[in-house]
Amino acid sequence: MFADTKKMLLRAQKGKYAIAHFNINNMEMVQGVVAAAEKLRSPVILATSEGALAYAGMNYLYALAETAAEEKKIPIALHLDHGKDLKIIRQAIRLGYSSIMIDASREKFETNVRLTRWAVTLAHRKGVAVEAELGTIGGAEDSVSARKIIYTDPAKAREFVEKTGCDFLAVAIGTSHGAYKFAGKAALRQDLLKQIRKKVSVPLVLHGASGVSSSVVKIAEKYGADLSGVRGVPDLQIKTAIRNGIAKINIDTDIRIAFDAAVRQALYSEPKNFDPRQMLAPARDLIWKVAEQRIKLFGSAGKW
Repeated sequence: MFADTKKMLLRAQKGKYAIAHFNINNMEMVQGVVAAAEKLRSPVILATSEGALAYAGMNYLYALAETAAEEKKIPIALHLDHGKDLKIIRQAIRLGYSSIMIDASREKFETNVRLTRWAVTLAHRKGVAVEAELGTIGGAEDSVSARKIIYTDPAKAREFVEKTGCDFLAVAIGTSHGAYKFAGKAALRQDLLKQIRKKVSVPLVLHGASGVSSSVVKIAEKYGADLSGVRGVPDLQIKTAIRNGIAKINIDTDIRIAFDAAVRQALYSEPKNFDPRQMLAPARDLIWKVAEQRIKLFGSAGKW
């Protein structure tokens, strides 16, 4: 049985740590992330994007996450990330996800409110929590993209939460999707985050917050990847954001690069090998290491 995302985040908010949300696309990602969370006794959120569902199928990914939740003794929640297709949102609610995100952030404020309120009404009937987004996060990843960041307005954030009844809110304070997050020095609007926290009582979510480990990037580049110019969010800024009210942090790029780096190294090291298990096991192991690092950084280790 999946854990309750809302309860998980309220506990994190009170304890001033953040829960790691990891996007999953296949079995190795699930196994690596869950192994890290289990070792560190940390709650964790597995998430499926619409792109991942188009690739693997909702039932397949749901079954992988459900198996992990049944086998492990740590709280594991399943979340729909950046739900834009109303049909997919309905399917996730019906199937039994812990929580769903409705992303109408690129719509006008009134439309965002209307669509989010629709999702909240539908989801709450089934005991499913709802994440919404106000403002837009820059960059591109999966099926989500935005040319520029539109920062979250604190006053609008309070009005939005009151009108929609959403359970947690994704805010735009300067992060960006993908590996190419910043043209120059990373600078999150911590001042803006503090203002939003004062106006809004629900847990706050930070998207586009991968750290893009330089050591993992070096492995990928050593074996053929071209990742020049990639830049993630510095650890210190993540710690500050958690201190200022962030309770859930979304990670996708970090484990994608880990997967890529490990597979490239395995193929290069054993060119005659054609056993997919020997190609993918190293990817699972490196994802495990990267997930451990993020969980420790977010402060959720030992919280279960």
